[in-house]
Amino acid sequence: MADVDFFFDPVCPWAWITSRWVREVESIRSYSVDWRFISLRFLNEEKMDYDSMPAGHRDVHFAGTECLRVAAHARAVGGNDAVARIYTAIGTSFHNRAEREAYLSDKQGRIRALLTAEGLPGEWAAQFDNEEHDGLIRSETALALARTGKDVGTPIITFHPGTDAEASFFGPVISSIPRGGDAVRLWDAIETIATTSGMAELKRSLRTRPSFD
Repeated sequence: MADVDFFFDPVCPWAWITSRWVREVESIRSYSVDWRFISLRFLNEEKMDYDSMPAGHRDVHFAGTECLRVAAHARAVGGNDAVARIYTAIGTSFHNRAEREAYLSDKQGRIRALLTAEGLPGEWAAQFDNEEHDGLIRSETALALARTGKDVGTPIITFHPGTDAEASFFGPVISSIPRGGDAVRLWDAIETIATTSGMAELKRSLRTRPSFD
């Protein structure tokens, strides 16, 4: 059983930053992380009228679900490590290299190139439009919300899943990736907050621009 469940949509820049912090702590503390799915498209489908919004908004949310379909197939045939590798490949492309438009212009071709560069089977890219994976993505999105309550976004982290100490939180939303001792100190603070009985919300709206370094 993993030490942490991390629910992500690969198009969310804030989830990407948080995930790289989780990977940093994972390497220091030797934690195990299960990479799980939460779709911003499915999360917001009852709230948003995509027809009345700029096309880019719809495209981004749909891109996230398409990439999660590939990740769902990867999990089925390659396990959790394959999901982690796909997330790293797609997240680095979308966020660090700002290649989202390249994806939108040739979805299957771009995913294939990223998979191949990561040493994964390029044919997995064909799953991007396979709606058979949507049931799993919806169920994990629902599971994440069942653990935190509604009116949250990505990422969602569950500490100690499947144990009496299980606790989940949306976030943390951070603008840059803590490293080394800073990463561990933030981790311990967030885990303490998440696992404190009765603790529901800690929030401020001020943010700086995301930094992916």
